[in-house]
Amino acid sequence: MEYRTLGRSGLKVSTLTMGTMTFGGAGPFAAVGNSDLAEAKRMIDMCIDAGINLLDTANVYSNGISEEIIGEALGGKRKNDVLIASKARMRIGKGPNDEGLSRYHLIRECERSLKRLKTDVIDIYFLHEWDGLTPLEETIAALDTLVGQGKIRYVGCSNYSGWQVMKGLAVSDSHHQPRFVTQQIHYTLEAREAEYELLPISVDQGLGVLVWSPLAGGLLSGKYRRDSPTARQLAGWSEPPIRDEDRLWRIVDVLVEIGTARGVSAAQVALAWLLGRPAVSSLVIGARNDAQLKDNLAAAALELSADERQRLDAVSRPPLLYPYWHQQLTAKDRFSPADTVLDRSAI
Repeated sequence: MEYRTLGRSGLKVSTLTMGTMTFGGAGPFAAVGNSDLAEAKRMIDMCIDAGINLLDTANVYSNGISEEIIGEALGGKRKNDVLIASKARMRIGKGPNDEGLSRYHLIRECERSLKRLKTDVIDIYFLHEWDGLTPLEETIAALDTLVGQGKIRYVGCSNYSGWQVMKGLAVSDSHHQPRFVTQQIHYTLEAREAEYELLPISVDQGLGVLVWSPLAGGLLSGKYRRDSPTARQLAGWSEPPIRDEDRLWRIVDVLVEIGTARGVSAAQVALAWLLGRPAVSSLVIGARNDAQLKDNLAAAALELSADERQRLDAVSRPPLLYPYWHQQLTAKDRFSPADTVLDRSAI
């Protein structure tokens, strides 16, 4: 297992992170998975044995049951072997303050998460989504309080747009308060929009990147092909949205071809491609069973050739949006759409 420094922090994280959204199976998350304590403990042990040192959860996952399962599963010395990331912002009750990034909600939810996780500190605490109602100054100040109290160590944002990330960093810098060390984003061969702003921001501002649902909810695993809806789709789970199905299946075809030639799964090829992208620190992988988890873990050791990467880039290349098409046309050198955006000399 490789370990990468998370952004400008000194924290080292494994290139694969264990996602725990499948733990508990309560409410809408039943469509994703329903691992109980015994199964979750077994999978956590598999991950730790493989070298994974980060578990990712959130207060909203199965209404806190995911955090409770982690707290029960991480007993004894094992607890000292792993880092824990959690999140807050989503609605978790019917009250007027049961959502958002207010000081009230953030501090209360962090303390509740600590109790469920049976720990004194959360290593990385994410703002789960943008809150346009709460002043950022209030949110960042609440994170500063939690850091000062020793309840969280590092802060990050998740599902933010480029301008939202930069505004958060500006508030932190101007007030000398904790700065995002990482962001958690959706980024796959099928969904490369992050290459326009989020990845360049990460490179420029020194942010680590954790990728959630790196297999697009299983769509890039190779298990599903044209005219074969996934289990999540059948259960009503609509993330991530697919806007060009023909392009998706062309990508899957190439993943399967490369995987077959290399004697590995299409899922491993898709994960290995992501691990070679700029600013990416770790991929948050989840699994419904031990076999899926074992296969995903093997991706940490897979290195793709330049030719294989070129094939994947060609079949998945997104349309170039303004102002990037203009920058490409006026740049001295010619780049692929993705490289035009990620190469700072062309921005």
